[in-house]
Amino acid sequence: MNKKKEAHKSNFLFGKKNYVIMLIGLAFISLGFILMAGGGSDNPEIFNEAIYNFRRIRLAPTLVLIGLAIEIYAIIVKPSK
Repeated sequence: MNKKKEAHKSNFLFGKKNYVIMLIGLAFISLGFILMAGGGSDNPEIFNEAIYNFRRIRLAPTLVLIGLAIEIYAIIVKPSK
């Protein structure tokens, strides 16, 4: 009976710790893309300077890069048994 349970037990590639870290990385990436959104103008004749503010040029891409680094770390870290 125990052999059947062991045979049906699926082995995940990563541990719970890895998946939690991956979710944190995805949250950083998502937040970065959300902060990059917007900045358009209703009238195409008028240029909106808000597209060059700190949030869209510095903060959002930095958050995306940090999220990618967290994802790489989540893949590399040894899963806890």
